[in-house]
Amino acid sequence: MVPHLTTALSGPLLELERRFLDSSAQIEHWMRAKWQEHTPPFYSSCDLRNSGFKLAPVDTNLFPGGFNNLNSAFLPLCVQAAMVAIEKICPDARNLLLIPENHTRNQFYLQNVAQLVTILRQTGLNVRLGSMLPEITKPTPIELANGQSLLLEPLVRGEYRLGLEDFSPCAILLNNDLSAGIPKILQNLNEQVILPPLHAGWAVRRKSNHFAAYDEVATHFAQEIGIDPWRINPAFSVCRSINFHDRQGEECLAANVASVLETVKEKYKEYGISETPYVVVKADAGTYGMGVMTVRDADEVIALNRKQRNKMSVGKEGLEVSEVLIQEGVHTFETLNDAVAEPVIYMIDRYVVGGFYRVHTGRGKDENLNAPGMHFEPLAFETGCNLPDYAGGPDTPPNRFYAYGVVGRLACLAAALELERSTPELG
Repeated sequence: MVPHLTTALSGPLLELERRFLDSSAQIEHWMRAKWQEHTPPFYSSCDLRNSGFKLAPVDTNLFPGGFNNLNSAFLPLCVQAAMVAIEKICPDARNLLLIPENHTRNQFYLQNVAQLVTILRQTGLNVRLGSMLPEITKPTPIELANGQSLLLEPLVRGEYRLGLEDFSPCAILLNNDLSAGIPKILQNLNEQVILPPLHAGWAVRRKSNHFAAYDEVATHFAQEIGIDPWRINPAFSVCRSINFHDRQGEECLAANVASVLETVKEKYKEYGISETPYVVVKADAGTYGMGVMTVRDADEVIALNRKQRNKMSVGKEGLEVSEVLIQEGVHTFETLNDAVAEPVIYMIDRYVVGGFYRVHTGRGKDENLNAPGMHFEPLAFETGCNLPDYAGGPDTPPNRFYAYGVVGRLACLAAALELERSTPELG
């Protein structure tokens, strides 16, 4: 199943996909060289938007929580990629501690955890779940709606190691994005590998740093295959001192919105695009689609009402938003059953292991789809993102998905650069 690309501007995108197909040997060689220089995150996911004239990432998650949405046919690919990742980090690993989010009532998220456990156990690891919830004081079974169950156990901290009462892992995998900060129980673990590293959590990480790294990656990649980097790269800016309640920083926000909109207007003029440019203002740290708004004119951010300011001022875990990313909005012209859709690419190590479509019946082509009312189409990617069909057209499923996989891998490479550059100095 490949969504219908509902735009008269599909020509430029098909041309871009054709360029990817024609340059695939060159692309794979370039990617292979980059992965010899940089270490990919253990896992990641990337939200893409496909406007017909542009295919670009709009968010990259280093603690992906939707493995339950992947086509079950991709399980062998997930296991193989996880084996590569684990052998690289901890070749003799036997025991792995998985620390999930504190969402014990979110059945969809828990099914994601169960799928992760399944993948990791099939690599030959003994996997157990440690919870940071204070109420988990003894092994606690959690029943899932799909008939599976999970066993959450209380963490036990030693001087330099973390484990369970009778379980000493050599590696710790976080599926918790640390939005509320880095808890003391995870600090100074000098004898164990933590994946992803603690500075990948939202207590430290900033989207603006990621997209600065992506800007660099996209520029080099575009030079390599001879395309305009804007075709795969959303323009952005950042404001670092915002207080929506007190209306502090409105001038900075309005100026940056105007600047990004002007950049996009020039590009639309260059390519003869008649769509209305817009930007997305989002919290520079955090996830779950919180603290996000669509803006089409700089004056809109000066005139925010109380409800809008309240919505923008708080992110996950109730943390106050003080830094925002102003990102070029990329229309999504893909639809499934007349509902707006966007692809999400999942990666383990440097390998694309599947994807799905996020679909929202109540949102438009220029709105955030990561919002209440969204649903997922887990069977969307019936073929992998790694195997283009050279005999087929660029909009056939293997080739559309190959293009998605290329851009998803560029975002993953940007995440690798981002993590390298934000690694805290020891000592």
